[in-house]
Amino acid sequence: MKCVTCGKSVSRDEAGLTRKLINRGTSENLCYDCLAVRFRTTVPALHDMAEAFRQAGCTLFC
Repeated sequence: MKCVTCGKSVSRDEAGLTRKLINRGTSENLCYDCLAVRFRTTVPALHDMAEAFRQAGCTLFC
């Protein structure tokens, strides 16, 4: 999987976060850097968010 904005390789967490924040049915993925720009936040904040979703049992984060 590649980021549709910059072309970087996208991890499962990045793909899960894209689906969680943008649209669960999307086939396009964004990397942490591009997600941070889109949502005006930081990459560490996105890592924390992904971990919080994982701890809450969200199935998008294995």
